[in-house]
Amino acid sequence: MTNPPHSFAPLLTPEGRALLDEVRGTDPADELAVATRLRREHPAELVSAALGQARLRQRAAAKFGDADARRMFFTPNGVEQSTRASVAAYRAERLRALGVTCLADLCCGIGGDAIALARAGIRVLAVDRDPLTAAAARANAEALGLGDLIEVREADVTEVDTSAYDAVFVDPARRGGRGRIFDPEAYSPPLSWAVAAALRAPHAALKIAPGVPHEAVPPQAEAEWISDGGDVKEAVLWFGTEPGLVRATLLPGPRTLRGRGLPDPAVRPPGRYLYEPDGAVIRAHLVAEVAADLDGGLIDGTIAYVTADGLRPTPYATAYEITDQLPFSVKKLKALLREREVGVLTVKKRGSAVEPEELRRKVLPKPHGANAVTVFLTRVAGAPTMLLGHPAR
Repeated sequence: MTNPPHSFAPLLTPEGRALLDEVRGTDPADELAVATRLRREHPAELVSAALGQARLRQRAAAKFGDADARRMFFTPNGVEQSTRASVAAYRAERLRALGVTCLADLCCGIGGDAIALARAGIRVLAVDRDPLTAAAARANAEALGLGDLIEVREADVTEVDTSAYDAVFVDPARRGGRGRIFDPEAYSPPLSWAVAAALRAPHAALKIAPGVPHEAVPPQAEAEWISDGGDVKEAVLWFGTEPGLVRATLLPGPRTLRGRGLPDPAVRPPGRYLYEPDGAVIRAHLVAEVAADLDGGLIDGTIAYVTADGLRPTPYATAYEITDQLPFSVKKLKALLREREVGVLTVKKRGSAVEPEELRRKVLPKPHGANAVTVFLTRVAGAPTMLLGHPAR
């Protein structure tokens, strides 16, 4: 096993681990005073590394949970780009259910997916070409007691032989020096290479950006969009499952909506209820499936709001009871909110150029009153419209 790069090696010593325990939870405002005190007894570089790691662990707790994050090792990019633990666990369980027992995790990053896979009982070869990132993945496997199931290899993924594995998982880098990369062929490695690697394996999963054009999905793949707590996290191309299937999966749950190839819903006037589909449903182009299940239609042919006369429970959309429909007018909205003694205003928009915060300042400059209202800035049959209501009960 190769030694980790210098920036991680000191933290893996008994002195480094003890220092990490001591600085855990340090408030950023207190860092200078803490650093000054600790440098009297420890090397300055070790103190800086420990405090930096403490900051990263605090940020990572939202993705990994505090129990794991406080034991793991992170890089700034690793915290930013790693998969949320709940999403990684869901994906790992799907692979386990497919019968996968050993998998090559290509572009493994700091090892978030490898950890979830190992916890699902899958033996993992985790590969990354960046020495620091590979060192973090190796340290994390050991820290969480998964070293026997995870082999970390520092290498170029395009040169790794994956023929001995049941499955391949590829998470290409989707950020460059100028930020997010939207062209799948500009990923590192390119999506076309990842697809070729997937087609050589019995099963495969390729993590891609949720905004990927549907035309870029290869015909051999199943495409799944995943949200967690209402936030769209990623899209996954699955191979060796159901080619051509499109699905939206909502976590926690999981709850999965399968595409049925339905035509676009009809446009109709707003009914008593407005349904706001989950982002994964919208990204997967499955609003028609939701509308059909609700016996509803669209308020506008280009807007992903479903309307219906009845209230039906669905995990795939949030229901609101609509009380008012008005042409867009700041003056009318302000007067209506004052008349109804509204003190809490939630502004949502789809198909409107108005900024919610700016509108809130104009119509409710000094919030008072005990009532709450949700206003939807949207279009109805092409006309700028305000729909007022509240979450359905």
